[in-house]
Amino acid sequence: MEAEVVDFRVPVESNKTVLVWDIPPTFGEAHIHARLHAIFSSFGPVYLLKVSPNAPLHPPGFYALIKFFSAAHAAAAQRVTDGRPLLDDSPLKVKLSSKQMPHFLSGSSRPLSHTHCLELANHVLGFNGWTSDIITVRKALHRWLTGGGASQRRLKFGCVLQLCFPHHGQMSRGAAVLEDCFTCTGPDVFLQRCSRLQRLVREKALVQAFSSVLLILLGTGGCGGLMPLIKPSHRVCVCVCQVNEFSWTEGPADEEEADDAEWALTVS
Repeated sequence: MEAEVVDFRVPVESNKTVLVWDIPPTFGEAHIHARLHAIFSSFGPVYLLKVSPNAPLHPPGFYALIKFFSAAHAAAAQRVTDGRPLLDDSPLKVKLSSKQMPHFLSGSSRPLSHTHCLELANHVLGFNGWTSDIITVRKALHRWLTGGGASQRRLKFGCVLQLCFPHHGQMSRGAAVLEDCFTCTGPDVFLQRCSRLQRLVREKALVQAFSSVLLILLGTGGCGGLMPLIKPSHRVCVCVCQVNEFSWTEGPADEEEADDAEWALTVS
C-alpha cells in the first residue's frame, strides 16, 4: 500500500505542480479559472491555480499553473486530463512541472495561511474530522498620553489553542502572541482594534498548531489497522484513507486565499 505524507506547509515540489498549455482565447480568464478549478480540485485539494495570458511572441491564448498539496493528486490529475478537451473541443496539454527546485530552498517552505489550513483540513479530514478549542486567551492594555492630549494604546493578546482529531485520538497545540499600537479616538476604534487582534491571534495559534500535524494519505485498501503516531518531536501523524482511483467527466463548472517571556505561552 502506497502512502504519502502531506504537511501544512506551502507546496514547493515540482511533482506537485501541473501546467496546462494551449488554452484558446475563446473564454475570459475568470471563466477559465472557474472551469479548471472545478476540474482539478476533484482530484484533491488545490493550493494555487493561476491563469495567465501567453507571452507576446506566442499565439493568443492562456496557460495555467496548478499546485496541489499531494504529488499523487497532481500525477492523477495530469494522467487523466492530458489531451482532453477541458474547455471546448480543443484538447489541452497537461504536464507535470519539470522545474528543479534549488537545493538551498529544499525544506524551507512557509507554513500555510489560516485559510489554506482550513481548506486542507476540511478537504482531507472532513468537517467533523477535527476540532479546535481555545485553552486560554490573555489580554494586556497599556495607555499613555502624547502631545495634544491624544490617547495612545498598546494592546496585546496571547492565545493557546488545541487541535483535536477525534477519529484518531491525537491532539496538537499552538500558541501565539500579537500586539497593536494605535491612537484611540473613541470606544468604537478600541473595540474594532480589540476584536481584530483577538481574531488574528486565534488564527495564528491555529496555524501554529497545524504546523505540527502530518497527514499520512493512504492508497486504495483502507487504513489496514494503521494507527496515528506521535514522534518524539511532538509532530502529530494522522492516517487518512484515500482512494487513488479518479474519474472525470464533462459537466457544468462550479462557481467559485514576541519575545515576552512573562506571558509563558508554551505548547506541550
